[in-house]
Amino acid sequence: MTPRTLRQVIPALDTSDGAGVSLRRSLGTPALRQLDPFLMLDHFSSDNPDDYIAGFPDHPHRGFVTLTYMLDGHMEHRDSLGNRGDLRAGGAQWMKAASGVIHSEMPRQTQGLMRGFQLWVNLPAREKMTEPAYQEFAPEAIPEVRAEGITVRVLAGEYAGTRGVIDDPHTHVHYLDVALVPGARIELPLPAGHAALIYNFQGRAEVAGQTLPPHGLGVLGDGDLAVVSAGSEGARFILVAGRPLGEPVVQYGPFVMNTREEIDQAFADYRAGRLVQSGPAPAQASLP
Repeated sequence: MTPRTLRQVIPALDTSDGAGVSLRRSLGTPALRQLDPFLMLDHFSSDNPDDYIAGFPDHPHRGFVTLTYMLDGHMEHRDSLGNRGDLRAGGAQWMKAASGVIHSEMPRQTQGLMRGFQLWVNLPAREKMTEPAYQEFAPEAIPEVRAEGITVRVLAGEYAGTRGVIDDPHTHVHYLDVALVPGARIELPLPAGHAALIYNFQGRAEVAGQTLPPHGLGVLGDGDLAVVSAGSEGARFILVAGRPLGEPVVQYGPFVMNTREEIDQAFADYRAGRLVQSGPAPAQASLP
């Protein structure tokens, strides 16, 4: 097998989104706008309620998938399809915005640690105007693989013969949450040709002889194996990989399409109340 090298290391950028939620953004910044098929990766983590309590009130999306993974805390999801989700620590949510969804993600706690990730995954052109869809997975539904010094939660893709609960038929996303004790080493098979990244959020990880510091995103080169070792403090990271779409990407705020004309149409549809084509739409949200 061919180990993947660490092609680029990008420190996460401190920013805010929603109604003022503090977060770290590593993908979707000037340092790395996209990594086809991935558009954005946000990491929110704070035990200060002022950093998260305002949440993400009603806002629109079109043209892509959001994948939210909670590590700690409690978030409520509501959307224009009529879904009401209860996203708890260890749970995940997959929302295909496609032709248009308006949703909110609001904390359901007033103190304590709120921590997790949101990943944006592009949709192929043929899927962008299809029906939206929503799936939610309780913490106990996500399989976990344990070995000496290693714990892997398999959200999507496969590890050690265990398949994740999330299946993206268009980009075949792999999404693993990996924890290593100090000095542990893990080999993670990946499909050759798939874009892949590692985001290290605890301790220090080493990939192909290079150190990935806390809150550093590592873009992996091509190959079919990621080999990661933990430093003296151990390491915990997410590994994400997916098949590139190889299509033009035009993104403006919450809309991701293939042409500027399609973006203009998304804004026109939103302002005219046509963005949501089915289901009970919530009150009109404001655009950034």
